[in-house]
Amino acid sequence: MSFQAYLDNIQEKTGKTPDDFKRLAKKKGFADANGLCDGIKAGEIVAWLKEDFDLGHGHAMALVALLKGTKQVGDK
Repeated sequence: MSFQAYLDNIQEKTGKTPDDFKRLAKKKGFADANGLCDGIKAGEIVAWLKEDFDLGHGHAMALVALLKGTKQVGDK
């Protein structure tokens, strides 16, 4: 599955866009304009996404990659 397909599936399931998740992560103190905040671990974000949005591990990790800036919308 391509990275974009993960994002598309996440949006279909949650109704939230990648930008929505970036805003939510900033609001929770996980991320800022430069990516993940210092000291934030992927597991914290994964736990949040599983709990609040019922995402699986792979989909949550796709959002972690997006928040880190290692992947972008439209990537394969």
